[in-house]
Amino acid sequence: MKRSEINAIMRDAVAFAQKHQFYLPPFAFWTPEDWATKGTEVREIVDHQLGWDITDFGQGDYAKIGLFIFTIRNGKMSDLQKGHGVVYAEKLLMVDPGQITPMHFHWSKHEDIINRGGGNLVIQLYQSTKDEGLDTRDVSVNMDGIRRTVKAGNTVTLAPGESITLTGGLYHKFWGDGGRVLVGEVSSVNDDDTDNRFYEPVGRFPAIEEDAEPLYLLVKDYPKYYRPVA
Repeated sequence: MKRSEINAIMRDAVAFAQKHQFYLPPFAFWTPEDWATKGTEVREIVDHQLGWDITDFGQGDYAKIGLFIFTIRNGKMSDLQKGHGVVYAEKLLMVDPGQITPMHFHWSKHEDIINRGGGNLVIQLYQSTKDEGLDTRDVSVNMDGIRRTVKAGNTVTLAPGESITLTGGLYHKFWGDGGRVLVGEVSSVNDDDTDNRFYEPVGRFPAIEEDAEPLYLLVKDYPKYYRPVA
């Protein structure tokens, strides 16, 4: 992805979120120059990968295969393993009509996906087999506290206000329909480096062509730009 494209997506996302009265935390708007002034007090943002995460999954066509993510809060896997501490995460997602997030599951993370407004969110579901293939068994899921069963490979649709609980090992692929969707994700601790199993190989984070200065930093920019000051 080009940096200029990422900058444009960020601006557009802020406007869309504010239209739905959803506001990002102050650190979302720190520039690279702001980051140069930060010390160890912001270590949690860096270590827990809070912030901007915009990806084309290495496919080179964000409009067709891509996802906007902003991680608002996140704990540590060590806390989750201990059973206390910050054992949860929260993300804001934006999904455009027909924009696909590829089929994947998480070994550890359980998540609630909530349509916060805009269009509809369409989710295709499969159980996973022991060898991490697509199972032919029916899929049972909770949607707003109600148990539903769908055929393998069928879809469910979340209208604004509706949600679904996705458990570990449950394959899911999703896209927007009828308009851009503002999506909330509430989950156990998120670890994008080790806890994603994509059915077909993709790149979780994009390669970036630096054709412009960053507007704001992506989580993967932190090692380059964050040098804690004393």
